[in-house]
Amino acid sequence: MARTDRLFRLLHLMRTLPQPVTAARLAQETEVSERAIYRDIAALRAAGARIDGEAGYGYVLEEDPALPPQSFTRIEIEALLIGLAEAQNSGDGEIAEAAQNALAKVIATLPERQQREAAHAVHHVFRYDRRQVPARDLALIRAACWEEDALRLSYRDEAGAETERVVLPLTILYAEKVLVLLAWCQLRQDWRSFRIDRIAAAERTGESFRPRRVSMLRDYVAGMKGGGDRFRATSASRRRFRGGLRRFPDISGPGGAG
Repeated sequence: MARTDRLFRLLHLMRTLPQPVTAARLAQETEVSERAIYRDIAALRAAGARIDGEAGYGYVLEEDPALPPQSFTRIEIEALLIGLAEAQNSGDGEIAEAAQNALAKVIATLPERQQREAAHAVHHVFRYDRRQVPARDLALIRAACWEEDALRLSYRDEAGAETERVVLPLTILYAEKVLVLLAWCQLRQDWRSFRIDRIAAAERTGESFRPRRVSMLRDYVAGMKGGGDRFRATSASRRRFRGGLRRFPDISGPGGAG
């Protein structure tokens, strides 16, 4: 790990680990010696980080130069914490971890008084029926949404019948009990919602539908507002989304991951 990356990692660890955090724990987390940690702490202090503590006792990050101070009202703090707690209960491990990291960053930017208020805020979200956790990693599906890359899915319906679809993935929806992929189905030439726990296999095809994702989402939302709960694509929508996929060039080269 490059030293700059390690310094940012140290700041992140001091935001998230119970304080004071010892040099031994920091060394373990970053896989360097304690002597290197002492040098890194000195470098962070020289860069403006207010870090209380010393070798043998542990360290407390009192002011983080990487994050500007923020100010929120009590109700704003509670709203943020409830939202982040809900994300941690999303059934999506990657989002849950990101929410935990974001929570640590938000609290680190608050003045001391507001940090105390955050510690006392109600920010737990309880569910009697937890969302089903999909068996597969969502990272591939999420990346395909962001990068506007078509997906080939093997999908099982409620009766257990399996079909193969090529879809243009738009976004992951966090429904009450399940996670759902909203996508344009090339087979049906219409919008479809795919329960992620029923996706048996998924792979990126290497075909791009960039830059249409935002316009497709707007079209879908506008149709939902104008057409009730079940929005069917119009003929104009079908013409807009039919075809037009661009295949990415093969840049893997001989022996590449391909």
